[in-house]
Amino acid sequence: MNSPTPVQKPRVLIFVVAYEAESTLARVLERIPSSIRELDFEVLVIDDGSRDRTFEVGAFARRVRVLYNAVNQGYGGNQKLGYAYALRQGFDFVVLLHGDGQYAPERIPELLAPLIAGSADAVFGSRMIVPGAARKGGMPLYKFAGNKILTWVQNRLLGVRLSEFHSGFRAYRVTALGRIPFHYNSNVFHFDTEIIIQLLRAGMRIVEVPIPTCYGREICRVNGMKYARDVLFTTLASRLHDLNLLYDRKFDVGGPANLRYALKLGYASSHSLALDAIPAGACVLDLGCGPGDFARELRKKGCIVDGADQLTPVAPSPFRNFTLWKEPERLELDLRPYDYVLLLDIIEHFKEPEKFLDALRRASHGIERRPRYIITTGNVAFAIVRLQALFGNFNYGRRGILDLTHTRLYTFKTLRRLFEQCGFRIEQMNGVPAPFPAAVGMNRFGLALVKFNSLLIRLSRGLFSYQAFLVATPLPTVDALLDDSIAGSAIKADALLNHAAAAPHPGAS
Repeated sequence: MNSPTPVQKPRVLIFVVAYEAESTLARVLERIPSSIRELDFEVLVIDDGSRDRTFEVGAFARRVRVLYNAVNQGYGGNQKLGYAYALRQGFDFVVLLHGDGQYAPERIPELLAPLIAGSADAVFGSRMIVPGAARKGGMPLYKFAGNKILTWVQNRLLGVRLSEFHSGFRAYRVTALGRIPFHYNSNVFHFDTEIIIQLLRAGMRIVEVPIPTCYGREICRVNGMKYARDVLFTTLASRLHDLNLLYDRKFDVGGPANLRYALKLGYASSHSLALDAIPAGACVLDLGCGPGDFARELRKKGCIVDGADQLTPVAPSPFRNFTLWKEPERLELDLRPYDYVLLLDIIEHFKEPEKFLDALRRASHGIERRPRYIITTGNVAFAIVRLQALFGNFNYGRRGILDLTHTRLYTFKTLRRLFEQCGFRIEQMNGVPAPFPAAVGMNRFGLALVKFNSLLIRLSRGLFSYQAFLVATPLPTVDALLDDSIAGSAIKADALLNHAAAAPHPGAS
């Protein structure tokens, strides 16, 4: 009879950040509950360059590994080392504990429970869940008020409802830490805020559990005003990153799926202008079509749509025909059968747009029938970009006018010059307001901002347009004109011969 397979115990790292904690560290380690011994656990203390006997206290404790930073790394920098250790050693979970005794080690099992149950990726101990508990535990009034105000602001900026952002008693699933760039975070105290933002952006499950407040004789090393300022600035920076007004590597979380561009419909936008410009039943080629969201809207109007892009769209495809293609590869298509060719937000990605447009013009070389081209691209002279440049910033982002993948940037004048020099006749050129509903929500405020932006565009298209919307038609190439001239001369010659044959011969009766 086979014996049952033993259940593998979770590997847990109890990570203690310590700085000049000689008087408190031993008691903190003693208070780690005996129930933890049921798990495969290790206690790691990282002494962050203490000048007292913190290292010695940890070194003489049982079942404790102590590391020493010869150079002080700061509160955030010390955490980076502990999480890197957890990842390198293959732990399942890591608990962050402070060596100054501010948090109760007895509550470690409560922090680990949601992680072990598989219902959380991060668990935060909160002193604010139980009303009045923080003040009863000795939290000074100014800290209590500051904590509540900062948490309220952060919840609204980030769209969450945490009871507290500022507790340092936490537990993480180590694989979750491996999915966020915590190593880019600050080395100081607002590291805790940055890692929360990263977890939220990565879609991680955060659970809060109540913990007691334990204020004693520990030395507070946090400059409250500087900490509050840093917390607010980093939270605002994450929102500016979302709005593509700022790029920060530590907030670049989520992977390629985040790069899917949502349709901007229901208000004045590049997509709504393009959709309105194409009549029902038209035959359309969508270059750089992405997953086909815009093509589906065209299909609703009875249009026939073909697509071309570097990735095959998932089924069901909205395209009649689809071509795998990536610039600078040649696009082997005859464009004459199409009524419209779409270049929506792709011209800025091309390294050699002149060669690409020359090739499109040659592929549209009919004299009598040539497709109309609809082009949209960002306006690099937009007021906000100009304002940033005024203060020395030219911030690329995941999306927007200064997308990280953009290789060419345009103003209205440079865009017109590009198409005219490549042999296109400009039929229409309009300014497009910023997609405020995509940033602040599809609500009255967002729509009002779009209308206001539209009014400003009437005053100065180049200054207040977020994007340029262009309709252009390719002029016949010289080769097409020569072919037409040769064909026309043959027709003329035949007509002359026919006319001469039909005319009466001199001397005939």
